[in-house]
Amino acid sequence: MRQYELVERVSSYNKDVNEALLNKAYVYAMQKHGTQLRASGDPYFSHPLEVAAILTEMKLDEETIAVALLHDTIEDTDATRKEIDDKFGERIGALVEGLTKIKRLELVSKKAEQGENLRRLLLAVSDDIRVLLVKLADRLHNMRTLNHVKIEKRARIAQETMEIYAPLAGRMGMQSMRDELEELAFSHINPETHETITKHLEELAEKNKNLISQITSELSQKLEQSKIPADVSSRRKRPFSVSRKMEKKELAFEQLSDIYGFRIIVESVEDCYRALGLVHTTWSFVPGRIKDYISTPKQNGYKSIHTTVIGPKRQRVELQIRTRKMHEIAEYGVAAHALYKDLGDGAVGISNEIDAYATLRKTIEQLAHSTSPEEFLEHTKLELFLDQVFCFTPKGRIIALPHGATPIDFAYAVHTDVGNSCVGCKINGQLMPVITELQNGDEVEIIRSKSQTPPSAWESVVVTGKARAAIRRSTREAVRLQYSSLGARILERGFEREGKVFEREDIKEILPKLARQSIEDVLTDVGRGELPSLDVIQALYPNYLEERAATRKPPKEEGWFGLKTGAGLLFKIPGLRRRGQKVKSGAGGLMGSIPIRGIKGDLPVRFSPSGGAVPGDRIVGILEPGKGITIYPAKSAELRKFKGQTDRWIDVQWDIVPENAERFPATIKLSAVNEPGALATIADTIASNESNIQNMVMSAKSNDFTQMVIDLEVWDLSHLERIIKQLAKKSAVSKIIRIIE
Repeated sequence: MRQYELVERVSSYNKDVNEALLNKAYVYAMQKHGTQLRASGDPYFSHPLEVAAILTEMKLDEETIAVALLHDTIEDTDATRKEIDDKFGERIGALVEGLTKIKRLELVSKKAEQGENLRRLLLAVSDDIRVLLVKLADRLHNMRTLNHVKIEKRARIAQETMEIYAPLAGRMGMQSMRDELEELAFSHINPETHETITKHLEELAEKNKNLISQITSELSQKLEQSKIPADVSSRRKRPFSVSRKMEKKELAFEQLSDIYGFRIIVESVEDCYRALGLVHTTWSFVPGRIKDYISTPKQNGYKSIHTTVIGPKRQRVELQIRTRKMHEIAEYGVAAHALYKDLGDGAVGISNEIDAYATLRKTIEQLAHSTSPEEFLEHTKLELFLDQVFCFTPKGRIIALPHGATPIDFAYAVHTDVGNSCVGCKINGQLMPVITELQNGDEVEIIRSKSQTPPSAWESVVVTGKARAAIRRSTREAVRLQYSSLGARILERGFEREGKVFEREDIKEILPKLARQSIEDVLTDVGRGELPSLDVIQALYPNYLEERAATRKPPKEEGWFGLKTGAGLLFKIPGLRRRGQKVKSGAGGLMGSIPIRGIKGDLPVRFSPSGGAVPGDRIVGILEPGKGITIYPAKSAELRKFKGQTDRWIDVQWDIVPENAERFPATIKLSAVNEPGALATIADTIASNESNIQNMVMSAKSNDFTQMVIDLEVWDLSHLERIIKQLAKKSAVSKIIRIIE
């Protein structure tokens, strides 16, 4: 595209275009990128030019087009922010800098780098939405040319597009761009499925081409007869949408009834409802399949009426009815609005009154409370990737939440203080558990108490990033000191192990490399196991790995049996047999007389090999022909295999005689701190509670923590819970759970 062609594109929708700005940006970017080439072999300048072309389709202003031309200059050429400011002004300089990634080598962790880049981008977006519009156009062109990228990078880029950029486009109401991003990403993430579904869709299109034209013609005639000016068009689901629906609804391709949909574009809101009435009086509508997003718009500003009817030849027909303005907003989202307004002093800014942008700004403010880039990345995905339900406060305020949200999420969406003080809820006037999944249209009333603090267990229940961040923040404050102290001990030991001295103040120098804001953040994350001490040492001493390899000698063989962890420590293990010695476990083996009631005859009985049950657990018996009866814990996921086979389920319960007590197998998993005596402490605690260790598997989770899976023998559930509780209190144990599977 030549300079004059770019100017012509912009002047076609903006008669007052600043031609000088576009020409200057075009020439500057072309000179700076010079002889650089893309992976495809094309001149690199073709990329910013294509990004600019995508934005002209959205009819964006010349400043945004100039930023598109310049967006890679600071990152990939010798251009500087000062130079951009001097030539194009500080406003364009700030936008270009907002699109510039951090340097790859500044951070130790790849995940931290990804999270920090996203944080910087979204903070720039909160100042000016045009940063996001350029970034999305940039990602769209990169996805269109992804075939030229090395194959090992494609899946990562496609996954990032699916998890971050496509949902961001959706949040901004840019459905057309979201659809294309998802489709391109899907073709690289799951190429075989994409190819199969595409083939099926093409075959279906050939088979139904007459029916589609018939439905379009019949709809047009009915609207014309009723004097409702309208354009009728058909659309076909993309392969990704088809795949997602098949997976979500557990349907085969042949069972899908809404692969084709039809769109009615009318002149006014009144015509929308007239068209809806005409459609419903002509054909029977499918109950529960009508959604009015005109009276209740989506959070991203989307408006339309959706309905499904039984149309010609008894075919299900999905319809969308909207005005031309609604259609423009549905396709281009915030880019379809009159975005820019005069802020005085010649400055141009974004109207905060646009719902989608105002909501995104609020989301970014909430996400900014995350203490690490990894956490920011996790919360952003939670906020962006889920579909929405709409609920109401008792006063009628609409709260939009992700699909699967609970009253706890609702409370935090109203206000953080409401969430922190939540103790119960009423849904549609009835007292309900706070973990109930909310449905569209629910009215939710939150019951509060000033003395309440959110339980840490809520974090695994909620689905919104705001709720999770607030709960995590509350929990973090309660345990921060404990983890900080543990982190300091881990670092002291780690530094000592490497022959170096640990000084807290030294961490200040490497905070940018670790993507942490304070020394306390580093210590706490080390204590939590979220930041390996190895990363801290490597950040302070970049060459220490080579030094360690040159000086470290392998550990001497000991005369006793032990296990070696990732930190190079050897622990004695009381009560654990040597490798090669057989250990009888009971779990899964046939047992002559398990004390269980509800079983008649002399059938052999055994425990499920996938996880032991102990007295006190709720249990279920499954009759297995030729094998006898297998006892499962009621919580076992293995029971799903027998769903619908009610004749094989046997009602059983424990029948323990105190005089004939015996031990039963149970499994626990814990994360232990790598410090001398840690394993001895764990083994002593188990032994002091009159329990036996039947088997143990250890794996180095990191230099600081070792994961242990321990098979125990216990008397009953209370015995097992007492052991878990005592182990959890030990400073050597970071986390501990019981494994049912």
